[in-house]
Amino acid sequence: MKKIPNFLKSYFWDIQFQKLDIKKRRIFVLKRILNEGNEKAVAWMFETFDKSEMRNVLSHLRGFSKKSANYWALILGIPSEEVLCLKKHSLKGVKKFWPY
Repeated sequence: MKKIPNFLKSYFWDIQFQKLDIKKRRIFVLKRILNEGNEKAVAWMFETFDKSEMRNVLSHLRGFSKKSANYWALILGIPSEEVLCLKKHSLKGVKKFWPY
């Protein structure tokens, strides 16, 4: 099990940090760093993960802030139309079935 560095512990406050396996939870780790990471965390992310993995996470997952999603779309060269969390909500504009 590959260990995650201790300086990233503050990003994973809601889990047992010592048991976090970055091989098994790559998507979870990437999402946290992309959304909340500082300069040091981002540098570690670029050393540890491929840009293709970063692009995949950003373009297929929701839950990023608009600010983070737009920033990473520019940095990683992803058109904003391909970033899932930047698309309009799919339920917007759905008509009601029940008129009451």
